[in-house]
Amino acid sequence: MWFANFFVAGSMTMVLPFISLYIETYGNFSDSYVQNWSGWIFGITFVSALLFSPVWGRVGDRYGRKRILILSATGLGLSVLLMGFATSVWQLFLLRLFMGIFTGFIPISQAFISTQTPKNIAGRVLGTLQTGSITGSLMGPLLGGALADVFGYATTFKWTSISIFLSGLIVIFGVKEIKVRFSDEKASKNSYSSKEVLQHILRHPVLLVVMLISMLVQVAHFSVQPILSLYVSDLHGTANIALFSGMAFSAAGLGNLMMARKWGRLGDKIGYIKIVIFLLFMAGIVYFPAAFVTNIWQLIILRFLLGISIGGIIPVRIAYIRQEAPLSVQGEVLGYNTSLRFAGNIIGPALGGMLAGFFGFSAVFFVTSGLLVLSGVIMLVAWYKYEYEGRHTHRLPSYRS
Repeated sequence: MWFANFFVAGSMTMVLPFISLYIETYGNFSDSYVQNWSGWIFGITFVSALLFSPVWGRVGDRYGRKRILILSATGLGLSVLLMGFATSVWQLFLLRLFMGIFTGFIPISQAFISTQTPKNIAGRVLGTLQTGSITGSLMGPLLGGALADVFGYATTFKWTSISIFLSGLIVIFGVKEIKVRFSDEKASKNSYSSKEVLQHILRHPVLLVVMLISMLVQVAHFSVQPILSLYVSDLHGTANIALFSGMAFSAAGLGNLMMARKWGRLGDKIGYIKIVIFLLFMAGIVYFPAAFVTNIWQLIILRFLLGISIGGIIPVRIAYIRQEAPLSVQGEVLGYNTSLRFAGNIIGPALGGMLAGFFGFSAVFFVTSGLLVLSGVIMLVAWYKYEYEGRHTHRLPSYRS
């Protein structure tokens, strides 16, 4: 599963550094037009993903996640392949929309591993899995930028689709799904209605806040993604722009790679929520100076520090959900969490594109920093009120995990 995540994450990020540059090849557009469409094309994938994530999660809970992983890889590969043949902004927009239906490979793989992992080591195991995604995300922009400079943007999309199809083959021949039940799950029912799952989330305020924070973090993190290559061009110039954009993207991945497993292990020891609170404040502080950089290397250093600060948020957050949700519904709970993340992915790029278009690049970093600090404050208040003071939320009698 580590290698499958590596190929999918790498393939998905190979094209990120030059989506806005790819749009420019379709015509002689203004900077504002490109910036706004970059945001919408980048974010539209997550509209359909938001709707389908809980569906795939529930189907996976009932019929097995391996089949969903194979279907996801096939749909993603086909979508990216066709993007290499797109000739207009609208064609690219519609293909990204179609792609969103299948953009659940990594979240589903996380649910797959989560359900087969004991609670006391969930952070460490999910952190290890996260390194596969991070390593792919790290190498993807660099390889994608280099391929785009040599072969062109359209050809890079076609090569990228091959890597995604390869991840599907890895799942088919290299992954075996085993039905696992741990001793601490004996009291859990085998199945719940969607209404019961939602009630479980609502009756656990910290769990609910963790899931809502998922959206705010994605808004903050993805607001800069669609305009990052344009920001790099503004700082560095147009020489080897795809390669330097890839370096800026990958710098965050390198920091993420170094710390994901360590944050997960630390969360296992001292508590997942404490780690999430610390990382949110740290990320907000690191994001702010990016508005004032004067050269590409300053931006790359700050992106590296950002990667270190947010490297554990995903595995630690999922480990907490693993702790609070019964095994039989974890796919659906993680599906709702993924939907909220995708909602953030929709809002973030659109917000970033509009802020950059109307107020300049610096405004994007100011707003992003503020959202991360706000997320840290909300998480701190929820943790203090419902856990630190020793007050626990009411559980449904049948939910014991």
